[in-house]
Amino acid sequence: MVNWRPRGAILYSLAMPCFSKDLLKDKVAVVTGGGTGIGRVIALEMARHGAHVALAARRREPLEEVAAEIRGLGRRALVVTADIADYSQVKALAQSVVREFGVVDILVNNAAANFIRPTETLTWVRWRKVIDIVLNGTFYCTNEFGSIMLDKGWGRVINIVAAYAWTGAPGLAPSASAKAGVVALTQTLGAEWAGRGVLVNAIAPGAINTPQTEQRLWPTPQIKSKLLKSIPAGRFGSEMDVANLALYLSSDMAGYIAGEVIVCDGGWWLGKGALDLMDGPITRHPEKSPSSEKV
Repeated sequence: MVNWRPRGAILYSLAMPCFSKDLLKDKVAVVTGGGTGIGRVIALEMARHGAHVALAARRREPLEEVAAEIRGLGRRALVVTADIADYSQVKALAQSVVREFGVVDILVNNAAANFIRPTETLTWVRWRKVIDIVLNGTFYCTNEFGSIMLDKGWGRVINIVAAYAWTGAPGLAPSASAKAGVVALTQTLGAEWAGRGVLVNAIAPGAINTPQTEQRLWPTPQIKSKLLKSIPAGRFGSEMDVANLALYLSSDMAGYIAGEVIVCDGGWWLGKGALDLMDGPITRHPEKSPSSEKV
């Protein structure tokens, strides 16, 4: 049996000015789930490094706040409310971006859904909700925007997955399964599209501490302490750890990288264990509804 797991792990540095401000000059980036968490920081960092940014998510208010920050940096921003689980809305999103900017260079598939729930209590509705957003939504966006990139012979697709796509995660069966599917899609398209100028890669963050993850994934001090002890780096990751890596993969510097999944988790996966966030009986953790915002 093949032991399917990451081939390496990266501990990325905290925020620091390591790229030229013109790294992505006049590129057009699309970031799904761009209103909060990792997506928000990736969008802002791409703008700080020269890109114009289209932001997509279901809730408009946080997108408008990020768009205002992007415009304050002197870059153009477009806000589109869309549920990426609906293919017709993804097609409309792509049309809006092309109408506004004329081109698409970078796609960051960051929108996701997640909640802790033991598998035997899952309904098919909740299972399908996560699969539709994380796996199907990633495919829909990649198919629409990737076609535009293939036509012009240059593009970058970055999928945000998770380190537990390899190990599994008790209580997170829908998310782990969907993200494992995105890993396979990344590798498949990495081989399929690299020769046509479009590079598809993924970032697998470990425990990134955000308000969303604190609410949904480690809501108690006990769970948080347990998880922190399993990270060799001795700290949680930050959104900037992931954003710096996304900047690199979006640039010409990463022109020979295709179909890779780069782990950014402070060495957590080296423990080779499943991510277990269920601290005792699941009844201690109230059920959370899925969200299309990245956690």
